[in-house]
Amino acid sequence: MRTSESRIGPCTVRAQDAEEYQPPIWKSYLYQLQQEAPRPKRIICPREVENRPKYYGREFHGIISREQADELLGGVEGAYILRESQRQPGCYTLALRFGNQTLNYRLFHDGKHFVGEKRFESIHDLVTDGLITLYIETKAAEYIAKMTTNPIYEHIGYATLLREKVSRRLSRSKNESRKASVTNEEHTPVEKISSLVRRAALTHNDNHFNYEKTHNFKVHTFRGPHWCEYCANFMWGLIAQGVRCSDCGLNVHKQCSKHVPNDCQPDLKRIKKVYCCDLTTLVKAHNTQRPMVVDICIREIEARGLKSEGIYRVSGFTEHIEDVKMAFDRDGEKADISANIYPDINIITGALKLYFRDLPIPVITYDTYSKFIEAAKISNADERLEAVHEVLMLLPPAHYETLRYLMIHLKKVTMNEKDNLMNAENLGIVFGPTLMRPPEDSTLTTLHDMRYQKLIVQILIENEDVLF
Repeated sequence: MRTSESRIGPCTVRAQDAEEYQPPIWKSYLYQLQQEAPRPKRIICPREVENRPKYYGREFHGIISREQADELLGGVEGAYILRESQRQPGCYTLALRFGNQTLNYRLFHDGKHFVGEKRFESIHDLVTDGLITLYIETKAAEYIAKMTTNPIYEHIGYATLLREKVSRRLSRSKNESRKASVTNEEHTPVEKISSLVRRAALTHNDNHFNYEKTHNFKVHTFRGPHWCEYCANFMWGLIAQGVRCSDCGLNVHKQCSKHVPNDCQPDLKRIKKVYCCDLTTLVKAHNTQRPMVVDICIREIEARGLKSEGIYRVSGFTEHIEDVKMAFDRDGEKADISANIYPDINIITGALKLYFRDLPIPVITYDTYSKFIEAAKISNADERLEAVHEVLMLLPPAHYETLRYLMIHLKKVTMNEKDNLMNAENLGIVFGPTLMRPPEDSTLTTLHDMRYQKLIVQILIENEDVLF
């Protein structure tokens, strides 16, 4: 009897085996090589060396030649000494024996020791890491070059199955706590690929707004053995073995990070605040179309402020605006900005404008800024409108949606001009420099572009029904 198969993404598993399905074994080849790498052997100088730098130990041998260093190392794999250059006094060299030859590296110290990008607390750690890297890159050069050709990241069916497996077992044990179920039954596999499981879960969430977002990778030092979540290979070395996405927690080799698709699913636990957070990161973390601060503020303004004279032009008290900012950063969507707490609507408009000003990448992004300015300079109105529309299409989806929603709101503001005295031109003056900033921090450029910034926002408000 044939067993039916179910296909999830690129992975194929038998339906009856889904319950027992386990993730692929993490590849151990590079880990084994790290264990085999030569260990550092410090060659101590038998005499006291004058003028020895205080941050070097007895492995420092003073001013000696390369030939003398080679003789001291005695052909012992992993042996090392430090010496001062004969040709350039005051410059220091690490002489290291590896692969039946002596390698010489210019050595630097700025509070930490380094010969390249990595910085170490001790010479011993530097040499240990160097020997591991040399050994692995010598023994497995071809293997490393091909690591990214068949990544597990592209085959996340197992992550989806794990998620479903956890869900089924949790539903069967309603009387047990969620924490106990996950810890006792699924702790090892789920914890090991937690970011992949979470990514698979969010990918299959119908309510998830599918905005593309690049990963925010930063060099990271992992404590204990770690495996790359892109290629499943070991991340070798003592420090800075790879990179971690500070938004979603994905751990990968530096070389693998160049191949990871723009599918970051930010983890709310890693997003510390609302203001000053990247717009796309915030909406993906909260699974919303737009930043919730924009929705909440606009809802409050439209409920009680559309007829307020000088709306958006009149400023609220700075301290109260900062209070609103802190409320959103602290409480998120539960922040209370009602009239009971902030009777002056100008505080809410000020908080909304501050949110846009604090964005690390403006709503109208740096990449599109110059194109919008060029579009504003077109004299023919119809051609100018068409050019603005073309540039709008270049905005990231979350930025586009936020701008669209804001323009619909500002159009409502202009429809109450008789009461609030704010037309599209006035709002353009207010929101031009708030929504768009030149990539280079130049006061001259900002002053020169102000009239075009105002005109762009004015055009967006007046033609929101056509442009969006």
